[in-house]
Amino acid sequence: MSAETPVDAVATSATTFSPDNPAPVIEPPRARSKRTPRATRTNFEMYGWLFMRLSGIVLVVLVLGHLLIQLVLDGGVTKIGFAFVAGRWASPFWQLWDLCMLWLAMLHGANGLRTVINDYAERDTTRFWLKWLLYTATVFTVFLGTLVIFTFDPNIQ
Repeated sequence: MSAETPVDAVATSATTFSPDNPAPVIEPPRARSKRTPRATRTNFEMYGWLFMRLSGIVLVVLVLGHLLIQLVLDGGVTKIGFAFVAGRWASPFWQLWDLCMLWLAMLHGANGLRTVINDYAERDTTRFWLKWLLYTATVFTVFLGTLVIFTFDPNIQ
């Protein structure tokens, strides 16, 4: 019984590679094509992933703190009105608090939606226009919200 089984033949040939018996070529799992994006030196996706985790933690603190102070300690939603907001935004602390919540929530949400668009939009043109619409809406909302926070006039008649 000296006949080699196919497994034994593979095992013995794997140890005796030579110029006459080269190792088999293994193709990469995803061969580069014309549609494959070129590799870059930055690692934007890793930074986006890290931003999602850190901004999520900060947002939890900001939102829960906001809810605790506004709803529990200050008398609930029945107290909220134009004068209440005017009094809050007279303080730079509350302006900064709301500004941080606005910016982090919008950027956190936009980054998450960008990931969803990348995952589910199959055509490049669809992906381009959806991301363009997302970025435009995000910039518009952040700009308008920032403008309202800093130019809020409590003396409007």
